[in-house]
Amino acid sequence: MSRRGGVLEFATLGLLHDTPMHGYELRKRLNTVLGTFRAIAYGTLYPCLRSLLERGLIVEEEPEQVAAALAGGKRARIVYKLTAQGKEHFQELLSESGSQAWEDENFGVHFAFFGRTDREVRMRILEGRRGKLEERLDRVRSSLSNTREKLDGYTLELQRHGLESVEREVRWLNELISAERHAGDDPVADGTGTNDAGAPRQTKQDAASDPSAATS
Repeated sequence: MSRRGGVLEFATLGLLHDTPMHGYELRKRLNTVLGTFRAIAYGTLYPCLRSLLERGLIVEEEPEQVAAALAGGKRARIVYKLTAQGKEHFQELLSESGSQAWEDENFGVHFAFFGRTDREVRMRILEGRRGKLEERLDRVRSSLSNTREKLDGYTLELQRHGLESVEREVRWLNELISAERHAGDDPVADGTGTNDAGAPRQTKQDAASDPSAATS
């Protein structure tokens, strides 16, 4: 399976874990989870759904046809629902915290489902992502130092923009890691690893911008 296909599968299973959905609603929700600049087309979504159906991870539920018949005989939309096997597979994906979870393509989707992820896994992913970006910062700074005089103004400005984007995400990750550690030390923290202040949840809105803004 391609890396992009794996991200789509993970996001699809995660959304269907919440509630059964038909394809139109699922596509809208996926576009929200995966970000504005990664719009999912039906030509991409339905092959993913077929694969999940063939592997027994989801099932189709077609609503009763009465309302459709009264409306002119139009075919009712098929609703997709997670199976027990699908729920188990999703939990396995949630527990993954290796280097793939830190990559640009995967991190945002993992972060979108942090509310159902164990705290230790969240911490490993956040710290791994931060370490990866710090290495990237070192490379970019070194490259700028060595090539600054050879670059024209526009190329130099683009490099600076990329550097600032990565620096911004590292600061954001530092805040999240600090909040997670504070929640872990807080005796009133709830089972999701967030404290009463809910700091990680407050920053979730930024997830779609900062992770995707980081440049290679």
